[in-house]
Amino acid sequence: MASAETGSIAAAASSAARHARFIGPSKEYWRIAVRGAVLLMATLGLYRFWLATDIRRFLWANTEIGGESLEYSGTALELLQGFLFAVALVLPVYTAFTITVLDLGAFGSFLSTSAVLLLVFMSQYGIFLARRYRLTRTVFRGLRFHQSGSGILYSICAVWWWGWTVLTLGFAYPFTRAALERFKMKHTWYGDLQGRFEGSGWRLFIRGFLMWLLVLVPLLATAGALLSINWSAVMTALRGGGDVVQRVEKASPGFLGQLGFGIVAFAVTLAMVALLLPAFHAMVMRWWIGGIRFGTIVVTSHLRTRDVYFAYLRFIGLLIAFIIVLMIGVFFGLVFLGAFTQDGSLLSEFLTVAMMVGTYVVFMLGLITLYNAVVTLSVWRLTANSIELSDPQAIGRVKAAGEASSPLGEGIADVLNLGGI
Repeated sequence: MASAETGSIAAAASSAARHARFIGPSKEYWRIAVRGAVLLMATLGLYRFWLATDIRRFLWANTEIGGESLEYSGTALELLQGFLFAVALVLPVYTAFTITVLDLGAFGSFLSTSAVLLLVFMSQYGIFLARRYRLTRTVFRGLRFHQSGSGILYSICAVWWWGWTVLTLGFAYPFTRAALERFKMKHTWYGDLQGRFEGSGWRLFIRGFLMWLLVLVPLLATAGALLSINWSAVMTALRGGGDVVQRVEKASPGFLGQLGFGIVAFAVTLAMVALLLPAFHAMVMRWWIGGIRFGTIVVTSHLRTRDVYFAYLRFIGLLIAFIIVLMIGVFFGLVFLGAFTQDGSLLSEFLTVAMMVGTYVVFMLGLITLYNAVVTLSVWRLTANSIELSDPQAIGRVKAAGEASSPLGEGIADVLNLGGI
């Protein structure tokens, strides 16, 4: 009897060691997100370095693998320092963009093209270095993750692969992701245990082919309808006198039908994106996690698509409620302006513009906060709870290795609006 109970306890312990889980309370994350949104507005965005650090510490500390949690050791001051260095690095490129506005002929075109290519290259360089920084600030069981490899080489590979993705209208995306994940995981280490990626680009292609067709076909129909319109003739007709509709139809026969078809096709595209995005999100997440390897450790995920759909539906419901409340606030603001200010006065115009800017800022911060607090947190929780590891005993044999990395990559990614958790 005692032997059976001992065996049962050992089996339960072994099962727990193979699984990951997320134990963070949603209320605490909401508190961090809402407080961060308010302080972002009060500090004109400067607080984002502290907000990103708080969010990472919360998510890392509440993610357990085999009963032991991760630890994030990065600081907000490191992120701020990396951002300031990145501004000094990227500023000359933006200056080149400004010069191209002066229309300097062939030299301006060359400068503009060079600046665009350099920004694309720097964005991928920043993404790779930002990943290196986050890994070296991630600690598990007293050992840190780290990343080797050349950021320049990764950037060259990324520009090449993403270029093919654009040229093939997205059909090369699965192979781009697989190639870049192989590069990143080949240079990813947990202590002295090297990672690798075994996800198949063909497998992701087959699973996502129908989804992409459902989005691409109406999108191409939209482009075809709009490109078939003689826009120069339409603009000329709009500047003339008489019946506008008749002039436009004469200048570009079938204009109204083509424009209407384009609008409908674009609406279908947006509907397809909204319907398929959660399924695509879940599919790519399962594929990515299922391809991760560390030595003899194989990682698998049982993330369910319907759970991701529920997360997105909650986000949409809360977003609609937020927009309604915001519109009510704008309505009462306009009533207040009409009652206590004189129409056409300088004060009235100033307050109207201030209210419009404030409404935009509140809406954007609310949108980002809701997405992070609902979708990001839910998908993180669902993903963590779906992960299973084979051979968890291999973790106990890992030895310390690697050093802390510079936050410059985080700064470049932040400057180019490519930052992430």
